[in-house]
Amino acid sequence: MSATKEKYTEEQYLEVDQYQPKTGGGRIANYVDTRVGGTSIVREFGRKVFPDHWTFMFGEVALYSFVILILSGTFLTFWFDPSMATTRYSGSYAPLQGLEMSTAYATALELSFDVRGGLFMRQLHHWAALLFVAAMSIHMLRVFFTGAFRKPRELNWVVGASLLILGLGAGFTGYSLPDEVLSGNGLRIIDGMLKALPVVGTYISFFLFGGEFPGSEVIPRLYVMHIMVLPAMILLLIAIHLFLVVTHKHTQYPGPGRTERNVVGYPVGPVYAAKAGGFFFIVFGILALISGTFQINALWNYGPYDPSPVQAGAQPDWYIGPFEGVLRLMPGYLGDFSLEWVIPTPWGGNSLAMPVLIPMIPVALIFLGMFVWPWIESWITKDTKERHLLDRPRNAPTRTAFGVAIVTNYMIMWGMGSNDLIATHFQLSLNDITYWSRVLFFLGPVIAYILTKRICLSLQRKDRETALHGDEAGVIQVSADGGFSEKHRRLDDYELWTLVSYDSPEPTPAQPNAKGKITLLEKFRARLNRAFYEDRVAPVSREEYLEALEHDHHEPEELPASGVGAIESRDH
Repeated sequence: MSATKEKYTEEQYLEVDQYQPKTGGGRIANYVDTRVGGTSIVREFGRKVFPDHWTFMFGEVALYSFVILILSGTFLTFWFDPSMATTRYSGSYAPLQGLEMSTAYATALELSFDVRGGLFMRQLHHWAALLFVAAMSIHMLRVFFTGAFRKPRELNWVVGASLLILGLGAGFTGYSLPDEVLSGNGLRIIDGMLKALPVVGTYISFFLFGGEFPGSEVIPRLYVMHIMVLPAMILLLIAIHLFLVVTHKHTQYPGPGRTERNVVGYPVGPVYAAKAGGFFFIVFGILALISGTFQINALWNYGPYDPSPVQAGAQPDWYIGPFEGVLRLMPGYLGDFSLEWVIPTPWGGNSLAMPVLIPMIPVALIFLGMFVWPWIESWITKDTKERHLLDRPRNAPTRTAFGVAIVTNYMIMWGMGSNDLIATHFQLSLNDITYWSRVLFFLGPVIAYILTKRICLSLQRKDRETALHGDEAGVIQVSADGGFSEKHRRLDDYELWTLVSYDSPEPTPAQPNAKGKITLLEKFRARLNRAFYEDRVAPVSREEYLEALEHDHHEPEELPASGVGAIESRDH
């Protein structure tokens, strides 16, 4: 029955009630439809149009990786026991026979050697986790650099940022479960960071670990977080994210026929659903191939965790690297000045470990800035319009340069998470790597910002030149007077539209408030706005394009005057 506002007669209602499908599938569909209203649901969502562009696939990869994580993780829970109780190993791996270890590590070994398909599922779970975080990260970068976070999608950006944080948390809790040397060293770092918090740090550490590190409760507690709390929160946010995508309609890149009020692409059913289903199995197949071919986390090589020795060479998964790298960047002393202070308290003093607390600041600022960036940019630019067309990164040079600068800072911290391995593999001095990384931590983002902005502006000028004069055809022609010139190929409407259909606002001066006064905050916003828009390359106007056509070397009948229409449509 149609979910419209039309009024139906009694005969029409009776006709629907008496309808009997002839096929088995039809009877099942009719049974479900008459009880849950499936027709209205299919009509509402099945006809939703999604644009077709390869950059939109990273979000799908993240979703499919999470589905694979749920399936493989469910398999692993049938055998894994998160207990920290001591047991003596008696499994198939001979080098560890008779060794005392936790039940968690023993069952992880059992999954690897004694459960049919267990090692494959462990590796599938691990590779899918790496791909899940990587796909989310690239998806967030695509959204940032194309401006897809702007009104009305600010809240959906926050949902995506929250999903990324939860993905990092889920990855770290899963990484810590086997209770071998590698995961134990990671937990030891977390314990040190918690204890660095003044006053409350030791209490939080005791609560998490169930006593002094390593305690007896941390693995079961992380297990609950890993298989219940975090997946439930991720599923909830995925549902909210998809709901908001459907509500706001999908963003799209500029092109002929694409406006802020429509979406050009394929409907969900049947085209997009079929493509998405096939893509899921492609992702599943590639992950299965990698998992069956490339070994990851060979935990039997590390042995059970023992907190007494300190071991080098233990590296976190790539997405946790920046958290460890920034700790390695931070010195303990500045000359002869110690960065560890003691705060006098009635109970005898409290240690303030600044070499651990200070590195938390840049990481916290990066993630906090990620959450609030849509409102920061909107405040700077005074752009309150709804935006459904995406920016080409080169056409927003300041935003692109700022994003590259932050990514550069992040990558320096990430690289320092493996500074010891870089030193040993490339025969370099560990101290030299650390000193240069400290310099690059501050200078690298500045250099990246300047270079990226110059590159974006150069690409804009190249686009402007191409829009006015066309592409070089590679053909040299000789004029009647013996002069040589290169022939150019005029762009068609589709190519021209891509190069000219973008906004290029001019800087706006500081605006007085209701009392006619310009506040210091407004002056600061105006400076940021000038930095955002001062260096700009305006798109080709209709007059400039007509003038270029007039001076073209082509014959008049060959000139593609339709390009003028593309620019006029842009201007409107």
